Amino acid sequence: MTPALFAFVADLVYREAGMVLRPGKEYLVESRLKPVAKETGHATVGSLANALRTGSTSLRTMVVEALTINETSWFRDREPFSALTDTILPDVLARNTTGPLRIWSAACSSGQEPYSIAITLEKALPPGRKYQIMGSDLSEEMLRRSRAGRFNQLEINRGLPATDLVTYFQRAGAEWEVIPRIRQNLSFQRVNLCTTLPPMQKFDVVFLRNVLIYFEPETKRAVLDRIRQVLNPGGWLLLGAAESTVGIDSVFERVPVGRTAIYRAPAQERLKVKEVTQC
Repeated sequence: MTPALFAFVADLVYREAGMVLRPGKEYLVESRLKPVAKETGHATVGSLANALRTGSTSLRTMVVEALTINETSWFRDREPFSALTDTILPDVLARNTTGPLRIWSAACSSGQEPYSIAITLEKALPPGRKYQIMGSDLSEEMLRRSRAGRFNQLEINRGLPATDLVTYFQRAGAEWEVIPRIRQNLSFQRVNLCTTLPPMQKFDVVFLRNVLIYFEPETKRAVLDRIRQVLNPGGWLLLGAAESTVGIDSVFERVPVGRTAIYRAPAQERLKVKEVTQC
């Protein structure tokens, strides 16, 4: 792949998904796009990149989805899930005494995070208390897998306790499937965080973990503003271990919890700002 073609692909991914691919990531582009080139009948990744200049929207979508990061595991980092049960749930349940608890798992990849949240709620919520979890991602393939709720043994082995496997999963051939009682509380839809968000009900909690690290400061600021607009007053935001709103967004309150920190939206509704429709 020539420097010019890499720059073209990097610009496409930035415009479509807000993700920054800097020089030196050519190896990542090559490895991620080889399967796409083969699937679409191109002999080389360079040929595929050239076809993007005049290619269809579906071809651009395939390339962007192949280059977005889909790293995930069960109960990743653990501390955010402890913060959810020990700090966030008592606060949310004290203010929302009857309605369902609503949580958004943004950029959920193949679904391990939203299902980990569901398992956590199954253990922590009072009997009969309802909850709704929305998972979103840019990739239709990741959403398809999330909706199926099926995972192979290698995926199961990445952080899922044996007791949870026995309690919340059932065999589905060579895979494991989340039981229907859990899956009925989850929904999934395609959301591009770098554009105006689709209409959605407000959330008590948003998981936006290990996403902002791939964005530039202005993109981070726009994404955080959009997230705040769909949080209930006093709602909670959880970021990745290497992420923070500090220096990016002064509206969220940083709340230290154990070895991590979580972020709280203002208790009063904030006037909606003009949407930034393009990162």
